[in-house]
Amino acid sequence: MEVLVIGAGLAGITSAWYLAQAGCKVTVVERQPGPALETSFANGGQISVSHPEPWSNPSAPGTILRWLGREDAPLLFRLRADAAQWRWGLSFLRECLPRRAARNTAAIASLAVYSRRELRALREQTGLRYEARDAGILHLFEKSSEAADLPHRLHELEALGIHGRILGRDEAIALEPALAPLGHRLAGALHGLDDESGNAHLFCRGLATLAADAGVRFVFGTRVSSFDLIHGRLAGARIVDNADRRGVIGADAIVLTAGSYSPGLVRPLGLRLPIYPVKGYSITVPVLDPERAPKISLTDESRRVVCSRLGQHLRVAGTAELNGFDLSPNPGRSAALVRWLEERFPGAADLGQVEHWCGLRPATPSNVPLIGPGGIDRLYLNTGHGTLGWTLACGAGRAIADIVTGRQPEPVFPFLKAR
Repeated sequence: MEVLVIGAGLAGITSAWYLAQAGCKVTVVERQPGPALETSFANGGQISVSHPEPWSNPSAPGTILRWLGREDAPLLFRLRADAAQWRWGLSFLRECLPRRAARNTAAIASLAVYSRRELRALREQTGLRYEARDAGILHLFEKSSEAADLPHRLHELEALGIHGRILGRDEAIALEPALAPLGHRLAGALHGLDDESGNAHLFCRGLATLAADAGVRFVFGTRVSSFDLIHGRLAGARIVDNADRRGVIGADAIVLTAGSYSPGLVRPLGLRLPIYPVKGYSITVPVLDPERAPKISLTDESRRVVCSRLGQHLRVAGTAELNGFDLSPNPGRSAALVRWLEERFPGAADLGQVEHWCGLRPATPSNVPLIGPGGIDRLYLNTGHGTLGWTLACGAGRAIADIVTGRQPEPVFPFLKAR
């Protein structure tokens, strides 16, 4: 079977790898000059199995209202004359209903647990190195009310097959000594034992190399301009490279892994995907003092900021901004990340060498990604992973390979059905 994968980020590279392992002849088309140069380039670095709860949960509407008008709000809606944004927003509110949120949490958790297992197996199989750390993620809480709710939260996670432990202030500092300067702020912590961290860009580059060695063909600097549709069935895609040279790639199946740009690619086919871009920010800073810089990956639950140690650098990421496809950086939001790092870990990093980044995360209203048949014969989707692209990458990639090749995926998950 010849399969065309569109997009070479985390979703595309993992899909291509597992399809090749299943015996498919795979071609990957990517508009950038190399793998993982857009949304997968500088994310927070977390494989966060212990955080399956979607943004769209019962507490979200009230929280968003409290944040309205704040430029530094963790979640910032910039209302536009954009019908897609309004549709997405209304659907988001519907997914905040308790029963829907519980269902979506269970689906994400099932895929996340499976994905973590597949990532470990892949690492053992290939020896892939990507600045991985498997010490878990430490979720930090500064409000006593949040810390008091930790037993309930841990009980819910354990019911989903996710393991963790509750830590007091002193226990959290013993696990991560770099937290000592902000110990007075800590009300409690949750240590996600199934979590890990790593450099997603390095992972994609390494896995792309292994995939190429396994026979996957990569066509970089090339975009898909349209699809060939014959008698209601996809037969291939028309492509254009950066030199305006045009061609056609035929395929028995096409897997769309183009993130936020997926809806625009299939809209001419009469398909409407419920995905909207959510801009996220990160900074990457060289470690100045290894003893003051955290080694375990952290999530500041009060500020919605994450921090991961990636080799000799710290990656700090956070904030979500709904503002269409606008990729222009907001200096205030990046400055908030620098300020967070400076206040909590003074002297840990060289703030004179900050690398700023922002990217568009493809979010569905439910936060549940779209995986499975795409509504037209021979089209398949693996897109819409939102903030959990790194967490879900290997599980989603393995699942879509199973679906394309006619096997039943293992996770209990609402995979798309053929029409």
